[in-house]
Amino acid sequence: MRPIVLIVSLIMLNACQTTPTDPIEVATPLDLDRFMGQWYVIANIPTFPEKGAYNAIETYRRAGPNEIETTFTFRKDGPDGELKTMTPTGFVSEEDPAIWKMRFLWPFKADFRVLYVSPDYQTTIVGRQKRDYLWIMARSPQLDASVYQHLLDTAKDRGYNLEKLQKVPQVW
Repeated sequence: MRPIVLIVSLIMLNACQTTPTDPIEVATPLDLDRFMGQWYVIANIPTFPEKGAYNAIETYRRAGPNEIETTFTFRKDGPDGELKTMTPTGFVSEEDPAIWKMRFLWPFKADFRVLYVSPDYQTTIVGRQKRDYLWIMARSPQLDASVYQHLLDTAKDRGYNLEKLQKVPQVW
């Protein structure tokens, strides 16, 4: 058990480090209440635990004025694989609701930012200032090719290199 805690701690510590980069554009204004709910992960630049994820879903629920309960579920290595669940807590910046700190492991908090949300709140892009991880998500498990391309173009415009981006199979 201790090696796992050590590995997770090192990953989270790395995620918390800051790297000087140009400020990343975020979704402004962001209506947090409209943003809450279930999002299917369509594509990502995955973190270590997300590699091999199928049917990934991120769910957000307000737990307080600046606190978000998050539930991330996925099947490991196939649509019938082991169900994995993570429950980090999001802390919303008082200056901008599109900027969050996510706590996966106390006391570490990692930078997360809502980079884009469609006007109808049906698609979103979540990333980080460091531009190392990225999540393209939608309210439904499938996206039209033109909508997906628009999201890819938006991520590129925000300074992301999409070479490591991978589609997340949504097989229901």
